[in-house]
Amino acid sequence: MTELNFKKIVEGLIDTFLHAGEVSLKLRERGLTKKIKSDNTPVSNGDLEVNNIITDKIKEITPNIPIVSEETSENKSIKNLKDFWLIDPIDGTYDYINNLEEFTINAGLIINNNPVAGLINAPCKKRMFYSYGDNLAYEIKKGQITKLNCSKNFNQNEIKFVSYSNKIKPEIEKIHKKLNVKKIVRMKSSLKFCVIAAGEYDGYVAEPRACEWDIAAGHAILKHSGGIITDFENNEIKYGKKDFKNPSLILKSKNIL
Repeated sequence: MTELNFKKIVEGLIDTFLHAGEVSLKLRERGLTKKIKSDNTPVSNGDLEVNNIITDKIKEITPNIPIVSEETSENKSIKNLKDFWLIDPIDGTYDYINNLEEFTINAGLIINNNPVAGLINAPCKKRMFYSYGDNLAYEIKKGQITKLNCSKNFNQNEIKFVSYSNKIKPEIEKIHKKLNVKKIVRMKSSLKFCVIAAGEYDGYVAEPRACEWDIAAGHAILKHSGGIITDFENNEIKYGKKDFKNPSLILKSKNIL
């Protein structure tokens, strides 16, 4: 594969992601059509329309890179994928279809099984996050571009983590204690990665759950803001695994020992 310009690729997608966010909200205002997928999770016409919008643009910009999306079967059967896109058009579909705010639109670029770029739009929050290299993670909010630094508000005596559930499992609680976590706030979707990258929270812990398209974009953004992402055994997270399943996860600011 020829040398890719990650900055150019990502910046070429930002307007499309913002547009997709506007479309997702307009479709919700009109009333969504919903169904339950074979894995017992919901999907709406909004998920599918957003998927079409962002995949069409990605194909235009990087026509030779396969796309793996949660909402299609295309390319999921290819073995030994190394360079590919991972897309979750609506992460947090429950929030989306129930008029809540924490859903996100996601795409992560994987090269040699590592996340090298990511885009996440949180339309209800009016926050657009993206990254394309170390120390090259940004947020667009109210028309202003801010560089992300996950350590900017770090306070060793007041470590704050996010959690996908209010019920903390014993294995996760043990890690929280080890990391001296003092406060836990429930948060859904890949927005968790973004608020850690922005320095608003300090970390997140999860047992093996969900799939690679749920975390790839957030992984890139958090990593490029200075964050650390590993499994419970301190191994690096790689992509293109069997069935695109996630391992355990620990996200944290680099200041946490």
